[in-house]
Amino acid sequence: MKLNLLATFFLAIALVGFVSAQATAAPREKAVHCPRSHLKQLAREERSQEQYMAFADCYKQLQKNYLQQAAEEKQEWTRRSQNVMALAAKYPRPVDSARNLYEYYLSKASEAGELSAKYSQLATQEAQAKVR
Repeated sequence: MKLNLLATFFLAIALVGFVSAQATAAPREKAVHCPRSHLKQLAREERSQEQYMAFADCYKQLQKNYLQQAAEEKQEWTRRSQNVMALAAKYPRPVDSARNLYEYYLSKASEAGELSAKYSQLATQEAQAKVR
């Protein structure tokens, strides 16, 4: 009897821990819901104003995601910069890896921002062409 009660108690604690871990992971999963396959599919189809706007929205979401990842890597870079040993360090040091990831995410965010602006402009041009 006590063994069953103890097992139930531990299962309840494990379930609570699992649910709270899933709750904290959920916002990160929802960050980008425009996979590359979706963008490729949109690129193959005939283009209209709505599709250009869909492209722009997807690239805006990608840009936000990359900027968020860059901010996280910036914090990690700052944290790792405090523990640099110059004499015995081998390349790549952890601080170098964090800096490289930060720069990578910033460049990807810049690319996504440029593509978002491009497709927003194309959607505007398409809308103006329909009016004429």
